[in-house]
This record gives sequence, structure tokens and C-alpha cells, in this order.
Amino acid sequence: MEVCYRHPNRETGVRCSNCGRPICPDCMTATPVGMRCPDCARQRQRVRHMSSRTEGPMLTYVLIGINVAVALGALLGGASATGGGGLGGSTLLEEGSVSRATIADGEYYRLLTAGFLHAGFFHLLFNMLSLYILGTLLEPVVGRLRFGLIYFVSLLAGSFGALLVDPNAPTVGASGAIFGLMAAAAIVMRNRGLSIMESGLGIWIALNLVITFTVPNISIGGHVGGLIGGAVCALVLFDLRDRVRLPDAVPAALCAGLGALAVVGSIAVAG
Repeated sequence: MEVCYRHPNRETGVRCSNCGRPICPDCMTATPVGMRCPDCARQRQRVRHMSSRTEGPMLTYVLIGINVAVALGALLGGASATGGGGLGGSTLLEEGSVSRATIADGEYYRLLTAGFLHAGFFHLLFNMLSLYILGTLLEPVVGRLRFGLIYFVSLLAGSFGALLVDPNAPTVGASGAIFGLMAAAAIVMRNRGLSIMESGLGIWIALNLVITFTVPNISIGGHVGGLIGGAVCALVLFDLRDRVRLPDAVPAALCAGLGALAVVGSIAVAG
């Protein structure tokens, strides 16, 4: 195991993405192109910690706006505000939800649209509150492109998980994407040497998993699928990028490929 070039008593597996010198968590500086040592960070740009706010979470606000607008459309179309009527009563919900039968019929767009539909006001409120918290935390740190990749890969992975575990139940909700963001935030914090338990994120993830497996009518596959998708995407974007000197486009392309693989898996499972 290598040791930090500034702290010889600390072992580390992370290298500066610019000069290649090994660095410990205290010496890591997060940049849009990977972790940098203090010397390279001073040469290139200002330090960005997990709590920095150098770029507004514009994509987060856009995603929240789209979800709210779609929910209003579903409500005006006859959807239940409480979700008590299930997905019935609204053409928007019926035509946008995902299930094996609809994917088998070639309606692949549902793998994406299901992530922007919600069964009632409280379903929407919980997911949008979570998206706001995670988005304002994560997007300014990782940038809009990476944030968008994590979000949509997690969404597609959640749809795949829902089809895999709940094949006959029509599924809607941004929960798969939300779980993916939670996993990605944990990976990014670990990458920066921050404790997810001290921040409360670890408890939040554990609590949501308990709710997933104990409360009825929740898509276990959608939540777990999104969690795995977000975790793998973040590992590729950050851990792989920091350990292997790759062009910036390669990790992003690998994440896009992961989303495509989720789509292919969904079609195969439905077929």
C-alpha cells in the first residue's frame, strides 16, 4: 500500500488525477476532473469540499419542476390526490407507469416516464423533498453532467429492478433515482474522507431501506435497483477516475452504458 506524499505515516489507495502522487483524505481536493493534491489544486482551481456551493443546483430545480408539473397534470386528469385509488382514474398515470406487460408490448418509453409520475401528493412530497436535499448537496460538488448521469442511470436501474421483483404491478415514482442519489452521495463523501454516519446520511439510507422492506405497496425492486445503479455509477465516476488515469469522457461513457444495460435488461426480463 502506498503512503501519502505529504503524510508518510498514512496509507492510501488514491492518487492525484493530475500528477499521480498518492494522497490521503486530508490532502484530497475534489475537482470536476477527479481528486487533486494540494499543489495541483492550487495551480488549477479553487478547493471544492463537499459543502462548497460554487455552482447552483439548477438541474435539481428543473427535475423538481418537471415532477411537480407532471403531478399537476395527472391530478387534473383525474388522479387521486391521496393515492388511495392507485394508478386508476388518470390516463397520464396509466399510460406512463411501467410493468412487464407494457414493456413486452414495446412501450419502452415507460422505463423513463414512470420515474416522473407519482401516486398521490404525499408520494410526490416525500420524493421531491429528498431530491431537493440530495440535489443541493450533491449537484454543486459533482457538476450537472455527472449529477444528471447518476440521476437517470439510477432511474433506469430502478425501473429494471421493479420489473425484476414486481413484474405484474404497474410502478411509478422517482424513488429509484432518489435512492441512487443517496448511494452516490455516500460514495462521494467516502471518496472525500467524510463519515456518512456522522453526517446522518448513513442513518437516512438505513431508515429508507427499513421502510422499503416493511411498508406494503412499496417497490422493493425499484428502490434497491436505483440504489445499486447510483452506487455503481458513482464508483465509476469517482473511484475509478481517481485510481486509473482515464480521459474524462470514459467514466461518463461507462455510466451511460450502465443505463443502456438497464434498459436492455428490462426488455429482456419483460420478454
